[in-house]
Amino acid sequence: QNEIRSFTDIWEGGMPTYLIWLNARLLEMKRLLKPTGSLYVHLDNHAAHYVKVELDKIFGYDNFRNSIVWVKSTNPKGSQHGTSRYSSFTDTILFYTKTADALVDIDSVRAQLSPEELKEKYHRSDKKGGYYTGPIERSPMMGQRPNLVYEYKGYTPGSHGWRMKKSSLIELDKNGDLGWSTNGKPYRKLRPESDKGEPIGDFWNDISLLGSQALERVGYPTQKPEKLLERIITASSKEGDVVADFFCGGGTTAAAAQKLNRRWIACDQSRVAVAITQGRLESLYEKGK
Repeated sequence: QNEIRSFTDIWEGGMPTYLIWLNARLLEMKRLLKPTGSLYVHLDNHAAHYVKVELDKIFGYDNFRNSIVWVKSTNPKGSQHGTSRYSSFTDTILFYTKTADALVDIDSVRAQLSPEELKEKYHRSDKKGGYYTGPIERSPMMGQRPNLVYEYKGYTPGSHGWRMKKSSLIELDKNGDLGWSTNGKPYRKLRPESDKGEPIGDFWNDISLLGSQALERVGYPTQKPEKLLERIITASSKEGDVVADFFCGGGTTAAAAQKLNRRWIACDQSRVAVAITQGRLESLYEKGK
């Protein structure tokens, strides 16, 4: 008998039955999670808003970090019939931490720019090298900061003030990273050597579902791309940490964790999923990773 069943096959009582079942498991996950740990819950658009309410109760509203929109595909499924709704291209990943001390390193997953992209971005130049301009004054929308209102080289900002204290501004200027426009306005010179890469927001449209011929495909119908899990694992753990996936499906989380030198726990109620995951991990071990 095929153990890969639909939502309605498993949850005859509908969403209330599913939430009761899930809550018990989320409570255990929270208990097992260390204070610096994070939880990511991947959901489709039928369940996301219901589960977020439950997660707010279990983890606390203050420990909610993001509702990440994953654009998994922009190719609509073909149909000979008309449709009464828009095509669904996205899933939701709810991101919670156990405490305010959780390890979250978003900079570690920034997309690094190529040399050509860096040259285009830092298109201005001076004797120190390439740069592009950034603000050195606080925006009026950021509120008043009287302690950051001071005169420098004949210029005094409004009540919103500078973005740094005077000693730091002087050091910035000494390093050649303060500029002045023709109308006497100051600006900061941002340099390529300090570029951390493109920031990662809560809209992920750069990782698609696996194609039918993808080398990492293992035959599990809801298999996620390793890049998706690599981003999550890298941002919320360090080498040697334990990554757990209690609904492991095709084993993508365990495979990504293994490649990133994390320890891992993987389990699933489906024997099909466990068998596929076991085979996938055995193959990785045979390859030395």
